[in-house]
Amino acid sequence: MYSGSVSRIIDFQIVSAKIYSTTMSNTGKSSIMIKADEVAENNDAVILSFRATHLDKKDVVGKSDPFLEFFKESTNADEWYKVHTTEVVKNTLKPTWKPFSIPVVDLCSGNLDKRIKVLCFDHDEASAPDLIGEFYSTARQMIETDNRQVEWECINPKKKAKKKSYKNSGTIFLTESRVKRQYTFLDYIFGGIQINFTAAIDFTGSNGDPREPTSLHYISETTPNEYIKAIMAVGQVIQDYDTDKLFPALGFGAKIPPNNEVSHEFAINFNPSNPFCAGVMGIVSAYQNCVRQVQLWGPTNVSPVINHVARFAETAKQNPTPNVQQYFVLLVLTDGVITDMYETRKAIVKASHLPMSIIIIGVGEADFSDMQKLDGDDGILKSPSGEPAVRDIVQFVPFRDFKNSSPAALTKCVLAEVPKQLSQYFDMQEMPPLNRKF
Repeated sequence: MYSGSVSRIIDFQIVSAKIYSTTMSNTGKSSIMIKADEVAENNDAVILSFRATHLDKKDVVGKSDPFLEFFKESTNADEWYKVHTTEVVKNTLKPTWKPFSIPVVDLCSGNLDKRIKVLCFDHDEASAPDLIGEFYSTARQMIETDNRQVEWECINPKKKAKKKSYKNSGTIFLTESRVKRQYTFLDYIFGGIQINFTAAIDFTGSNGDPREPTSLHYISETTPNEYIKAIMAVGQVIQDYDTDKLFPALGFGAKIPPNNEVSHEFAINFNPSNPFCAGVMGIVSAYQNCVRQVQLWGPTNVSPVINHVARFAETAKQNPTPNVQQYFVLLVLTDGVITDMYETRKAIVKASHLPMSIIIIGVGEADFSDMQKLDGDDGILKSPSGEPAVRDIVQFVPFRDFKNSSPAALTKCVLAEVPKQLSQYFDMQEMPPLNRKF
């Protein structure tokens, strides 16, 4: 734990302090360094395209495998922050790198005259990359190009110091520079976007007999169970962005009346033609009624409810309602390991192309390690066929981490990624907010 004031960090710009634990005796041996950087308000992003010619040959066999690293200048002299790395282009001395988009605040903290350093490296599989050369510029020089190609000599400082005849290690060209507005979650909210919330609840047998107090589905007269707490925590925030406040609520993994057949996609109010519940309390009421009427069963198949919501998201994408933008949020509450992981990965990758986010809350004390794989924080999720998700749309949170926390802490964690996922989707579709007043 570090205790200090924001003003101290801003005043000194760099603060180094020891880290102490409130629970462990062996503390104070680690330290943290916090740096402050002034950022000007700017919602723009810049799309940049680079190529190079006549780069130095670095590989004994073959040519070079060049890539670029971009750094912005710190408020302290000779300190630089890395802001972007391009892909490696294999075996060439005249690479063309893929265009990339970077927020202006990331590139230069919103200050167009802040210096930018660009390093060109040769990638090595078995060792550290070799420096080919470098050049310096500013964001203004990269952004205000008047549609002209801009070029810089790529200079290797060591070679320049050793050889009087040294000229350069190649030339790097900025072939395209385009600025576009980056819209935020609030921009879309103010533009009138409709967020459609759906809850999906696990009714598998591993939850335990609902009549027993040890069951995760036990309905107490005094204390809400974890399913109800999670529904309330997420739903009470989401419902403020839904105009009619009517939410579909689904169940999976139970035998349902009247035929006592197993279903992995049923309306918990038992009305498939109208699965909507009035507000969050309507979901809670339907859930409490449902758990008394179904027989908990299995297995834990999640892909049907994902595909259910994806169908509506697909319709909204392909046949949009005039003057209406829609986004779909699916909350999945489950107590255990997903049985249909193969189908679930496939469903999530497909849904990543749609206006949709998925929140998974793990209820109980099960091993949720497989769930973490669905959350793209540790790498890009791929379908069983190898197709990558085009964006991260899943947020997984184990409820047990918030048992002793306030409902607000759970809500903040669960909904942390949805605003970014929403704005990222519409940015990829090049769809600005409707009814803009900015």
